[in-house]
Amino acid sequence: MLRTMSFVEPATRKELVLPVTPAEYFWRHPARIEVVRLDQLGEATLYGGYAMGDCTLEDVLLPAQLYPFCVPGARAAPYAYLETLERWCDAGARLQWMVSGTPVNASVLLAEITQGERDGTNDVYITITMRQWRKLEAPVLAVSGGSAATARDSQTGASATKTYTVQAGDCLWSLAEQFYGDGSLCRRLAAANPEITNPNLIYPGQVLTIPPADRLPAANADSPSVQAADRTRTSYDPEAARWRVQLAKEQAAMR
Repeated sequence: MLRTMSFVEPATRKELVLPVTPAEYFWRHPARIEVVRLDQLGEATLYGGYAMGDCTLEDVLLPAQLYPFCVPGARAAPYAYLETLERWCDAGARLQWMVSGTPVNASVLLAEITQGERDGTNDVYITITMRQWRKLEAPVLAVSGGSAATARDSQTGASATKTYTVQAGDCLWSLAEQFYGDGSLCRRLAAANPEITNPNLIYPGQVLTIPPADRLPAANADSPSVQAADRTRTSYDPEAARWRVQLAKEQAAMR
């Protein structure tokens, strides 16, 4: 049976069917295999996880005239096909590559397009190099003390220190909750960032160091500004229609 080979861009639903099905294709489905050399014991082969597949289609014919072996619906417009493929390559478009009558239906990015002519026919021959892609997602971790699960920010890391740029609306408590699942670690997170003199004050654009939970330093003693804030009391005077702010020690002196 005549197979057809096509690329589909799901985001726009645009489909490109190759006008002539390549004579052959080979999809590489690898795994990461690591060889570890152990002193006195020799080599050990270990499985290192899933790896991305890839494929190179060679001598793909984009005809300047319609031949009997062209697929139904083909056009004698080689550079129209080439323009679409190069645009997808330049934009890093996420495509589905499919071969009819087979299980081949892979999510790919076009890594390289090589093109040229031969024989004076004005036909264009191209080589398409594609690589598999997949969407990266944050891991889902169990919540301590319960059976529920929550998605944690992937920047937490179990063994590496990360950085985070403060966004509008962030506070240290919410960041400690996000990265460690425990907002009470906010003061220890502040201690890991010496530029923070008041844990209640962080600013958009500020770059914070986010160490693993087991490397968080002990919380610093409260700064004078934090101590003053803790001693501050506020009250509302409805007759004067204004707020009154006063330190607790000043209130005690007035009694």
